[in-house]
Amino acid sequence: MKVAMSNEQPIDRQKKILVVDDNEVIRKAVSLKLEASGYKAFTAADGSAVVGVVSKEKPDLILLDILFPPDGAMGGMSWDGFAILRWLRNMSEDKSVPVVIISGTDPEKYKERCLQAGASAFLHKPLNMDELIATVHATLGENTAAPT
Repeated sequence: MKVAMSNEQPIDRQKKILVVDDNEVIRKAVSLKLEASGYKAFTAADGSAVVGVVSKEKPDLILLDILFPPDGAMGGMSWDGFAILRWLRNMSEDKSVPVVIISGTDPEKYKERCLQAGASAFLHKPLNMDELIATVHATLGENTAAPT
């Protein structure tokens, strides 16, 4: 999307992508790949963090794991990827943000459920980074073909 500034040439707005995974290595690796591909990456380690990041940053796309460990002894809400997806779909301003599931769970067991819950795509871990970037481009409706 081009944004015109007063008396300036239009500039491209960098797309924002939120990576939600309880594994720090995955969050970091995916974020680095996204940033190397021209995106602005944000991360969240659990459902509670997602609420704050989505509200503040207004991501264009969310990459979401399904399974998270319990929140622990604090008595907080138990979030899994499905609860996060339901929360996103019920938010008036954020319900249209596309969500791509990134999960190490059995695709036979979870893929269809994720798509029925409103996910745009399902990627199985370990992630193929080229497939991830291609899925991001496709989900965001970006044309990656070279000009002819």
